[in-house]
Amino acid sequence: MAPDYQRIPAIHRLLDLPSLQAAAADHGHALVMEACRAAVERLRSRLDAGEVSAAAVEAAVEALEEEILDALRIDSNAAYTSVINATGVLLHTNLGRAPLPQHFPPSLKSYLALEYNVTEGRRGQRLAPIADRIARVCSAASAVMVNNNAAALLLLLNAHASGREVVVSRGQLIEIGGSFRLPDVMAASGSILVEVGCTNRTHLKDYSAAIGDKTAAILVVHQSNFRIVGFTTEPSVTELAGLAHARGIPLFVDQGSGALHDLRRWGLPHEDTVSQLLEAGADVVCFSGDKLLGGPQAGLIVGRPEWVDPLGRHPLYRALRPDKTALVMMDEVLRAHHSGHLGEIPLYAMLEITVESLKGRAQRLGRRLRAAGVPVRGRPTRATLGGGTTPEETFPSYGLGIAGGQQLADRLRTGTLPLISRIEDDEVVLDLRTVPVDQDRDLAAALVEAYSGLHASQDAGA
Repeated sequence: MAPDYQRIPAIHRLLDLPSLQAAAADHGHALVMEACRAAVERLRSRLDAGEVSAAAVEAAVEALEEEILDALRIDSNAAYTSVINATGVLLHTNLGRAPLPQHFPPSLKSYLALEYNVTEGRRGQRLAPIADRIARVCSAASAVMVNNNAAALLLLLNAHASGREVVVSRGQLIEIGGSFRLPDVMAASGSILVEVGCTNRTHLKDYSAAIGDKTAAILVVHQSNFRIVGFTTEPSVTELAGLAHARGIPLFVDQGSGALHDLRRWGLPHEDTVSQLLEAGADVVCFSGDKLLGGPQAGLIVGRPEWVDPLGRHPLYRALRPDKTALVMMDEVLRAHHSGHLGEIPLYAMLEITVESLKGRAQRLGRRLRAAGVPVRGRPTRATLGGGTTPEETFPSYGLGIAGGQQLADRLRTGTLPLISRIEDDEVVLDLRTVPVDQDRDLAAALVEAYSGLHASQDAGA
């Protein structure tokens, strides 16, 4: 029997529905018409494929209105959905790494002197205001900011090593998330990679033997998401700087994480800070803005003026420069570092929270949730910095646990306000260290919604 297309309403009939007329006022007539056509075409395809029986056509037609409205709601959602991060990973790469201060700087709500010198009344330099602040915070002589750390390394090597050799230890030939591979970035920069040493042991003499007339620099790279332990050796930055300078070449360090403070303050292992690397003799240090710096995505390059200043004038810089939003947000974060008010930076506010404080929040949330029929329990957890910093290191935290496994975790992730959790021993774990206090009410609502929905579906299946 041929499909009964005549029962499918015309597009103009659908557009006459009061709900879709209201939707057109919100979303625009063209978008609503497009949604109607798409829904009708989907129904036609289902009829062609025999997926809708003759008896079910009327119900399918009646469902068109809600299907169209659902499609419009989804289309109007923000491209990047807000989520509650209850994973305990402070710098979660998939969730945007460092959360930014919640207030919106006034200069982003209006025009701002981005490339205008208000004192002299003429065009100014975009980089000048932020470069001075970056340099002071890092105890450096000069600074440049680009849009991420891969761009920082690309620009540095293209400007100073294109067509020449750069010496790197084999133990530092990293590949990190998003298919970032150091050898590929170096090739794109035009520099020539010279590998020295072995994966676990590289000696100063290995670097020395590799330096020749074509050598542009020695490059030291943060190992990021992995660690080599056991029978290992690598020269210190001080030793490498001494060798590089004796041979008339610079030492570049890709520090990666953007550490400005001694992490032992928060019970984490020591990692050389940017200023310590410069003091040890590094000519240039580049690092990320959205890791331990706690700011927006950016690549910061600091060091000696003869190596750093030309980068801001390089032809590639315009393609790699940060936009006004990143510059203004970075300024906010740098001022907090410079003043010592680290609590204004969300990353450091999370690090400062005591386990006892988290335990108190878990108890209050637990009482509220159990009263709503959700059998959670308080439990100790282990949080981690993430973002490729201090790999495998964790520190004490506290949160909530609830039975439900992957099914509950999936419902939490796809709920009205997505809640991202982790699973340990088939228990869904919600680490409160990465959940701001003002999200506690939303977390509870999301958990009630997901738990109730899970058990309702299980009861229906039974």
